Amino acid sequence: MLVLLSKQFSEREGMSVLDKDVELIARDIESMRIRGAGKIARAAASALGIVARNSKATGKDEFVDEVLVAARRLVATRPTAVSLPNSVRYIVKRLREGVKAGYSLDNLRNSLVEASDSFIKNLEEAVHLIGEYGSKMIEEGDTIMTHCNSSAALEIIKSASKKGKSIRVYATETRPLYQGYITTQILNREGIDVSLICDSAVRFFMGKMDKVVVGADAIAANGAVINKIGTSLVALAAKEATIPFIVGAETIKFSPETIVGGLIEIEERPWSEVISAEILANIGGVRVRNPAFDITPPAYVDMIVTENGVIPPQGAVQILEDNYGWISSEELFAF
Repeated sequence: MLVLLSKQFSEREGMSVLDKDVELIARDIESMRIRGAGKIARAAASALGIVARNSKATGKDEFVDEVLVAARRLVATRPTAVSLPNSVRYIVKRLREGVKAGYSLDNLRNSLVEASDSFIKNLEEAVHLIGEYGSKMIEEGDTIMTHCNSSAALEIIKSASKKGKSIRVYATETRPLYQGYITTQILNREGIDVSLICDSAVRFFMGKMDKVVVGADAIAANGAVINKIGTSLVALAAKEATIPFIVGAETIKFSPETIVGGLIEIEERPWSEVISAEILANIGGVRVRNPAFDITPPAYVDMIVTENGVIPPQGAVQILEDNYGWISSEELFAF
């Protein structure tokens, strides 16, 4: 997806100046000040809405150029976060339709603002629905393990608690950026019994679990789940212990490119997130690898909870066909 978008946009790059507010959002996504697939997607949609609202374009071609330059910048920030290019796809699709329909400049601008607002509203409602559906699979007295910081996974857990179910949660630290700290803070504020564990203690505690609930940054056509590094190890431990492994994911996180054989790129982040320069120098300057995500095979996934309902991993291809299969990236971005 990233390569396709970059190729399309680069042909028009340089014709417009990127809005400073959009650049700030792009940098926040890039640096992970904005993190989590849902938040990233909403931020990207909001950024394109800002472009439409702030545009000083005097003609339709200039306006299209402004949007495409911003879209290319946003997509390039996080190659693994499929929700990001999907949110851009959602907005740009409406731009393309408006251009083909002969919209005026004002109508184009308004249609993009409306698309941005509706996308954000629909995504927020999706998380709520995931919580409702997923909470039905949580039983009274369950002990649940979660990994990283996922709005969808948290909504399932919080929704179960709000229904009066007494539950306990074990949250991993999720190194190297410790997103598990955010998870524990949120659950603690909700009055949910939560314990923080280091990532290497997952197998030690897995035998005490009744369910594992995680989110996803991307889901492939075969049902494989791309999520924060360490997720596949949690899934492996759950499989060994025959603990149900549940994934909460909005349909915006399903990768359209994988339906035609495209691969999801696994992002590697800076070594400085893993180790300080001082310690690195003391151990001889060894090479440090820092993949941000890993891939959990569909055989380790019991079910995926979406805003459209609960599906087995094998149902991912149907979600993709229903939502994205009718148009290719090349057709979408051909103006």
